[in-house]
Amino acid sequence: MLTQLTGVGPSIAKRLSESGYNSIEAIAVTTADELAAAVDVGKSTAQKIIESAREVLKIGFETADNLYEKRKNIGRITTGSKNLDSLIGGGVETQAITEVFGPFRSGKTQLAHQLSVFVQLPAEKGGLNGKALYIDCEGTFRPERIIQMASAVDLDPKKALKNIWCARAYNSDHQMLLCQQASELIKKENLKLIVIDSITSHFRAEYIGREMLARRQQKLNKHLHMLERIADIENVAVLITNQVMAKPDTFFGDPTEPVGGHVLAHVPQTRLYLRRSKGNRRICRLVDSPWMPEGEAVFIITAEGIRDP
Repeated sequence: MLTQLTGVGPSIAKRLSESGYNSIEAIAVTTADELAAAVDVGKSTAQKIIESAREVLKIGFETADNLYEKRKNIGRITTGSKNLDSLIGGGVETQAITEVFGPFRSGKTQLAHQLSVFVQLPAEKGGLNGKALYIDCEGTFRPERIIQMASAVDLDPKKALKNIWCARAYNSDHQMLLCQQASELIKKENLKLIVIDSITSHFRAEYIGREMLARRQQKLNKHLHMLERIADIENVAVLITNQVMAKPDTFFGDPTEPVGGHVLAHVPQTRLYLRRSKGNRRICRLVDSPWMPEGEAVFIITAEGIRDP
């Protein structure tokens, strides 16, 4: 299929696939510099390949009614809580990045585990009949928790575990490489959800001090846009969890702020702030959404997973 593009023979097609450019759509939305570096061709050759891909797809302006029809193909994964689903418009949606941030023990990783199970459910039960890819940056993924959550909804625990592809990321470069490899698995394994827990953990540890801030943000920005491209082109849901920090100059209100600054704030389509309440209750505040109003929802975390109070 890639060989139909101008300048792409069998050799370049193989290199494109090995670099994660498995579809014409992926090539059409990349830059000449990125493609040239990935495939080891000249910039002019890369530009010709990209232009050819855009001609095949007829990329350009289209009317909003066509976009509306395309959005009908978006899938949503239930969180297990009707309150939370209602807050975000019916569940975590595909073709978008959903960010969940909050302090430790607020429920971020629990939600990541829950969605990795529920994405496997049939559509009538709030799933997408698909598999999940889980990139664990903090060593918090637990197969035992998957077994508990799967058993609670009558999924075979062994099958549920086999339907989740896991990888431990040991630094930011490894994390970004795993995301590139995800592109190869998506169609092959029917992946419908990509989880990164947590997106800023390694960046925060490796780039220390104000003098390193610009480099960190540039790299993080590239990483986020790669994820955004995968979500949109491959029609998968991307869930990223994020750490928080306390602003010492805040004298009134909540001093909690997500890590990543404006670079991270601008990319995710939906941003959720989780915080603890009494007992096993958690409060989720919708901070940002392209179409849903700000609001809050209460849910609980039980042995079976995330549920309504």
